[in-house]
Amino acid sequence: MIQVENLYKKFGKNEVLSGLDLSIEQGGIFAVLGPNGSGKTTLIKSVLGMVVPNKGTISVGGASIKKSWQYRKDIDYLPQIANFPGNLKVKELIRMIKDLRQMPGKEEELIALFKLEPFLGKKLSTLSGGTKQKVNIVLAFMFDCPLLILDEPTTGLDPASLISLKELLQKEKAKGKTILVTSHIMQFVAEVADTIIYLLEGKIYFKGTIDALKTKTKQTDLEHAIAAIATTPTHA
Repeated sequence: MIQVENLYKKFGKNEVLSGLDLSIEQGGIFAVLGPNGSGKTTLIKSVLGMVVPNKGTISVGGASIKKSWQYRKDIDYLPQIANFPGNLKVKELIRMIKDLRQMPGKEEELIALFKLEPFLGKKLSTLSGGTKQKVNIVLAFMFDCPLLILDEPTTGLDPASLISLKELLQKEKAKGKTILVTSHIMQFVAEVADTIIYLLEGKIYFKGTIDALKTKTKQTDLEHAIAAIATTPTHA
């Protein structure tokens, strides 16, 4: 599904990605983890074409993304921070995104799932952070694309909405979709992820199952396993 080879990216003198190689197979939930500044967001934005690497190649669905934009039609993306136009109503934003993408949407079932009906006529500037995140989730999941990229999807969610998100992820996974998730909430990762991808200093230091990571670090839970690999990393 995604193939990244020898990827380098610098911002000024700061090298964020340093010869990164990564292969992500079709189907399943992949958690991209790492400390702040490890290159997670830069990697994701490089795959999305929002950041242009200094060196290296990226392929999505077997085709290079260089000088291409059509591949993005097969990707749904949830940004970490939802910067919506404050003067728009929720229903207007949903309609606008549908018009832009020219694709059928399943927004009605998602609106019901996250109980957003009372907010459809409200302006986005009046919504709480948690409600904005629910709108963010609706926009990311309402199209039926084979690749989902979710940057910190749990931010601001109440417990009931978090349960709904986890159920939604499993439902989309069952359709054979490939889902990339970044999160600092290890309990959430432990519950949803099939594969852990751990970045440090712009390189992949581990890729495998949670059980394999716990075995490698001799830890009994994911949180301690991540802490162990962060303090004594061994390149994957």
